[in-house]
Amino acid sequence: MDSGFDRRSFILASGSLLAAGALPAAHAQAKTKLRFSSAFTEQDLRAEAYKAFATAIKDGYDFEPYWGNTLFKQGSELVALQRGNLEMCNLAPADISKQISAWSLMTSAYLFRDSDHLNKTFKSDVGREFIKMARDQLGIQIITPVYFGSRNVNLKTDKQIKTPADMAGIKLRMPPGEYWQFLGESIGASPTPVAYAEVYTALQTGAIDGQDNPLVASKLMKFYEVTSQFVMTGHVIGYDVMSITTKVWDAMTPAQQAAFQSAAEKSMADYTAKFNAQEKETLEFFKANGKKVYTPDLNAFRTFAQKKYVDKYGQDWPKGALERINALT
Repeated sequence: MDSGFDRRSFILASGSLLAAGALPAAHAQAKTKLRFSSAFTEQDLRAEAYKAFATAIKDGYDFEPYWGNTLFKQGSELVALQRGNLEMCNLAPADISKQISAWSLMTSAYLFRDSDHLNKTFKSDVGREFIKMARDQLGIQIITPVYFGSRNVNLKTDKQIKTPADMAGIKLRMPPGEYWQFLGESIGASPTPVAYAEVYTALQTGAIDGQDNPLVASKLMKFYEVTSQFVMTGHVIGYDVMSITTKVWDAMTPAQQAAFQSAAEKSMADYTAKFNAQEKETLEFFKANGKKVYTPDLNAFRTFAQKKYVDKYGQDWPKGALERINALT
């Protein structure tokens, strides 16, 4: 009887040891889950970029995307990151500025000249200062900007626009909200709040004289059907920031962080090249449809807009930050 007990004990003990021995290997292979939230849908070009990024990091991370705000409402992602309910998101800089007033600089008109200047800014000393600000105060690590086009003025009138003075009295549709209405003022227009879904009808009926959006969006919504010209003001370089919680980021080794960063930057660079090509095709489409497309005096617009923003928000900005960004080439 005793020998039977010893035999059973030996078998059980051996099984336990084998199981225990397997644990370190299983643990070593476990992937970090990255729940990811975005406002854009899976059909968006940005989703393609994030999927390429997910493939590049698949050996160490389980990327779990929730497109089109199916997990968290737009505007609530930052709080979700801070509460530990989300690991990653495509974050709007305006959401950061709600908690860090200095970040209002990063949402101002005519700050960035194009997607290249945007990327250079985030890699520069001044850009790293804003990234550190977000890390220290919000507990998030900004990985890279995610460009999604420049906003340009699209008008019913044939009047040529050269400077902000030419925009006087033009009822320009802007999204509701203080930020957007001030943006309209900063380019000399009379901003008029209209819901996005109602813009086409408002243009058609003359309730507004024009609208501003990235070119691809203007094509998608067929605004060109009820307007005559596109003025390439480029007053806002649209972007979000790929962001991750510092809890996940700080758990990586320096080598892992470098590989993660490199994968993110490559996927977004490839996507940006595709997006820029799509914008060029869209411009040709507008021209082929008889629309005037031209560039106004951008220096006049930039000077006018930046003064507006400095007068209203400049006291919140780090001293000299605007000038340093303007000087980047």
